Amino acid sequence: MKPGLVRFALYSLVALALAGALRFTPPLPDPERKPAEVLAVQAGEPAWKLRFDTLEKGESLQSLFKRGGLTEVSAVRAVQAAASASLDQRRIPSGMAVTLKSQAADSSPSEITLQVAIDRMLHLRRNGDAWAGEEERVPWTTDTIVVVGTIASNLYDAMDESGKEALPDGARRQLAWSLADVYEYRVDMSRDLQKGDEFRVVAERSVTPGGAVRIGKVIAAAFKLSGSIIDAVHFASRSVSGEYFDQTGKSMRAAFLRAPLEFRRISSVFGGREHPVLGGWRQHKGTDYAANLGTPVRAIGDGVITRQGWGNGYGNVLEIRHRNGFVTRYGHLSRFAQGLRSGSRVSIGQTIAYVGSTGMSTGPHLHFEVLVNGQQRDPRVALRSAGGDPIPAGERDEFTHLKDQLLASLDTPAPGVSKLAQR
Repeated sequence: MKPGLVRFALYSLVALALAGALRFTPPLPDPERKPAEVLAVQAGEPAWKLRFDTLEKGESLQSLFKRGGLTEVSAVRAVQAAASASLDQRRIPSGMAVTLKSQAADSSPSEITLQVAIDRMLHLRRNGDAWAGEEERVPWTTDTIVVVGTIASNLYDAMDESGKEALPDGARRQLAWSLADVYEYRVDMSRDLQKGDEFRVVAERSVTPGGAVRIGKVIAAAFKLSGSIIDAVHFASRSVSGEYFDQTGKSMRAAFLRAPLEFRRISSVFGGREHPVLGGWRQHKGTDYAANLGTPVRAIGDGVITRQGWGNGYGNVLEIRHRNGFVTRYGHLSRFAQGLRSGSRVSIGQTIAYVGSTGMSTGPHLHFEVLVNGQQRDPRVALRSAGGDPIPAGERDEFTHLKDQLLASLDTPAPGVSKLAQR
């Protein structure tokens, strides 16, 4: 075959593959992607011009549609069609992927696809001067996986190493946070883990045809900390609060959360440190959590607000009195949650304030203290708990059967990811 014919055949195959991919693969959000156009040709069909774009921050759909080739009137009608198809423009994320499709001989698009969510697409189609919208839900396939890992430095690195073959970055982070949440009453993931500790977790994983992955419910888990094993099993008790129970049947939910921020990074811990404002080495009676300005602060336990206002070096400060002589203090707050004041009752996990940088602070963070009978205590020690209420006798057999079954599924010999089931 002549070289020219070979090149022609290869180019034809590439064009066909590209056209097929564009036809059957939904656009995925890519904030870094620049607007681009591709000419797709398929045998027996007219040539189509496809334009890929993303919604810029603060930009309207109408503006994007006009940039894609629609007239002012047509762009307005397309936006109206999107709204009629249940699209709420106030909730559209910036960076949303948009594909505009038009015949090569037509400068105005006749089809538009919006990637509204990871599993939700909106198709807009033009018929003459009128536009109509239709929503498409991308199907998920759910299976159950076991992830086994060994701590070298921290949970995130261990999860990255163990799950890299089966889970994308976002799903690995999501699983790490879910696992930390299961153990948030028992284990301080930033302080209690040692090199050589092990974890095993059974979780639900859902995947779309386009390859998007999300982590669902953690079904069971086990942590081996310095030789001691703490199991956790998901069980729906009819009388005891909490979703997870340990191997003895005690609820993993205790009287106190271990941290006042849901997404947390500890910048300094209880003990001596260089004071960032006053200078000099002094005892730091609490824990600082580095977080973005405005991050919600939650009450670590049920209680009553006894102080809310300005506290000099603490800046905006809030204190809560709990049972058994416990008081928690939250400092450097930007503002307090609406409707709360001294004397208000709060519940565990309730948003009480927001991270700030008021008082003696060099940047946004939360200063957190625990006082027991008036004495400042190391929060990591004071809040340590052996668990909550036990499963009652009437549910014990049901729990034991489920526990034995789920914990057996954790017995995967090697680190990494194993698939148990698909549905």
